[in-house]
Amino acid sequence: MCQAANRNQLGPARQYEQNHAPRVGRTLGLNWLSRQQAPQGSRQRSIERYAELLRSYVLPTLGERPLQRLQSSEIDYLYVSLADKISQRTLQHVHSTLGACLGTAMRTGKITKNPMTRLEKVPAPKEPDHGMVLDQDQLRALVQGFRDRTFFPMVAAAAFTGARRNEILALRWNDLDVASKTLRIERALEVTAKYGFRFKEPKTARGKRTIAIDEDLIALLVAEREKHLRIVAGVPDGAKVDLSLVKLPTDALMFPGEDFTRPRHPNAVSKEFKRKATRLGFLGLRFHDLRGTHETLLLDQGVPVHVVAARCGHDPAVLLRSYAKRTKKADVSAAAVLGSITRSVLS
Repeated sequence: MCQAANRNQLGPARQYEQNHAPRVGRTLGLNWLSRQQAPQGSRQRSIERYAELLRSYVLPTLGERPLQRLQSSEIDYLYVSLADKISQRTLQHVHSTLGACLGTAMRTGKITKNPMTRLEKVPAPKEPDHGMVLDQDQLRALVQGFRDRTFFPMVAAAAFTGARRNEILALRWNDLDVASKTLRIERALEVTAKYGFRFKEPKTARGKRTIAIDEDLIALLVAEREKHLRIVAGVPDGAKVDLSLVKLPTDALMFPGEDFTRPRHPNAVSKEFKRKATRLGFLGLRFHDLRGTHETLLLDQGVPVHVVAARCGHDPAVLLRSYAKRTKKADVSAAAVLGSITRSVLS
């Protein structure tokens, strides 16, 4: 009878837990995501990506589980079930996001044990794709191949500055200093579901930088700005007019979309670039590869790593690791050095 009484007492408690206990979906999804908000929503695209990973891959399986009862074996099973459906890189991002959620739950006292610490197999990060790297002749052929496109100045700017695609799309004419032959890079374009197009500051201090550019690129950009001034003035190309009296909007973009202040969509730029590059014979080349090519050519020419890293807004250690994978010169140089050592030892 005592045992029956105990069961009757435990039954309602378990029923209450079943109905009211914190769930994985609400606690990890909504609560954790709300903690990621930054001033002016500067990380909005990242937040939307976290939400997408949780909504698409975690919550359908684990969302209704009571948070305190979540087991490491359930997370292991989730990863196994996802392994054949998504890429290794996406699976690693799912793991990182879920780990950050559960880590926050642990720090805030919502769970007493973190199941992530007892996983049987942690998704390993895949070797990053270092992309294609062009030599000087290939780069010249590629850039010249864009001369018949409105993309030409933008492609040239990307190839000869090493700036990221979304940094290029955020450049304004007041970032160009013709007298000092410099270009300021201090913002990047971001496309979010919540805000649409918006400009954000770099994630780190090294992302905001002023770089030197050569006279040929300056001349190309000045000619592009003159085209914009002629459009504003309604003056055809070739007509003589004093363009110093014509003004562009203060926030006019170098490579705008529909009007002088509205940017192009980054995905459209990447797709158009890839189509044209493919027709030029550069199968698989991406807009991002212009940045990698710029970095690699400078390093191959002996420009110090810290100089290239500062120019491109890169971490020097990350740049070196990428360079080791990209360069075609390093192994040849190593073989030459090794040959000299071998001859001295064996002779």
